Amino acid sequence: MAKTSSTSTVVVTGATGLVGTKLVAALESAGKQVIRAVRRPVRDPSTELHWNPAQGQCDRDRLEGVDAVVHLAGANIAGKRWSEKYKKQLLESRVEGTTLLSQTLAGLASKPRVFVCASAIGYYGHRGEEELDESAACGNGFLPEVCMQWERACQSARDAGIRVVNARIGVVLSPDGGALAKMLLPFKLGGGGRIGSGKQYFSWIALDDVVGGIQFVIDNDAVSGPVNLVAPHAVSNREYTRALGRVLSRPTILPMPEFAARLAFGEMADALLLASARVVPDALATAGYNFQHPQLEPALRHLLGK
Repeated sequence: MAKTSSTSTVVVTGATGLVGTKLVAALESAGKQVIRAVRRPVRDPSTELHWNPAQGQCDRDRLEGVDAVVHLAGANIAGKRWSEKYKKQLLESRVEGTTLLSQTLAGLASKPRVFVCASAIGYYGHRGEEELDESAACGNGFLPEVCMQWERACQSARDAGIRVVNARIGVVLSPDGGALAKMLLPFKLGGGGRIGSGKQYFSWIALDDVVGGIQFVIDNDAVSGPVNLVAPHAVSNREYTRALGRVLSRPTILPMPEFAARLAFGEMADALLLASARVVPDALATAGYNFQHPQLEPALRHLLGK
């Protein structure tokens, strides 16, 4: 059985995002003191600390003695079409912030027990039907390069003896944001369908399990290094499309051909919509995490109240 530790104070960056908002609420419900890292001036010193990665600013004194740090901040990977300028922003927003936090934590007199840094299954790139656990090699292309640099930026904390977890998050399903929220309207209108061949693997995870998985790795001392935050059963894009259609009781007969996806989304289409990554959560399974939503269709029914 994994050794667990009591965690009382947790710092969270990206606390207002889709995952961060839910995580903060869950931590506070569990009786933890949560300190949000904010770029604006601090309004409440008891619940906030100031940081600004672009300017190399981080409130070192406020980090002294905290138990855990969860780093979720970074520009939205699907926030806009990928220009060279936006790709630079995507990379720098991850590497600069992670480097600043990692180096600051490493220099503390009273270091946190654990530093959980978000990463993504984009680390693996386009891999077809290959089953990918945490030991799989980094893929090729822009997203794998971003993820690799993102994870390497944690090295200072690791070298200082802090337990580091790189949470490689899959496609997060929630009606409140992300991929599922964007798909709901076209599917409800009967305009849903597979993308490209539909054979590409879609490694998904319900938002509740992202939050549950992060809480689990915070408290389990045996878990370190890369951790795939994905549900145990990846599905093809075709299977996902059919499942969402069944849940919404709508037809899914309007496919988006590859050329149309590339026309609409540019380079992002190949990296996010057409790439295939069949990722498995071996580290979580080995450590004993119990998924709340391991199967896709029941997860969608729960999320959408169907």
